[in-house]
Amino acid sequence: MMRWMMALGFGGALAASPLAAQDMSAFTTGPVIADFGPHAPVSGMAALPEDARFAIAFDVSAPAAEGSLNRGFESAARFFNMAVAAGVPEENIKLAVVVHGRAGLELLTNAAHGVHPALRKGDNPSAKLVEALLGKGVRFILCGQTTAAYGIAPDDLIDGVEVWLSAITAHALLQQQGYTVNPF
Repeated sequence: MMRWMMALGFGGALAASPLAAQDMSAFTTGPVIADFGPHAPVSGMAALPEDARFAIAFDVSAPAAEGSLNRGFESAARFFNMAVAAGVPEENIKLAVVVHGRAGLELLTNAAHGVHPALRKGDNPSAKLVEALLGKGVRFILCGQTTAAYGIAPDDLIDGVEVWLSAITAHALLQQQGYTVNPF
């Protein structure tokens, strides 16, 4: 009984204490993706190697909150901006975003997004972000199993989005090409 009461007291104290506020004032977008991918400079950090090369696959299955950008897509933009701002040459960065599950619906054109039976809501909030990343050579790979599950036709997709057999297949093949999977 005492343990239970102590747990309640501790839990109550946690619920009553305010969470630390985040200061996002140092975060800016660019230099690669102008309107997306905010990042902050880090003072006192170890310098990245001059010959640093990155090949990273982002795994994205979580959909965005309604009306918001997809956080997984934004993470790819953030990494790109952050690495270049830290001195990594743009040509030394290869990124792929492997999309599956409900997040696949965020690769639809605005026209398809507005009429898809699972959505039926206006424009795709992530479309401009996806287009900006594609324009910088970031690959978007959609799981073919997701296209079957959600009734996504090739014409429904933003130009440049690739469809592979599955997300599992995409990750296996990208790993063979030297990509690491981003754990975030």
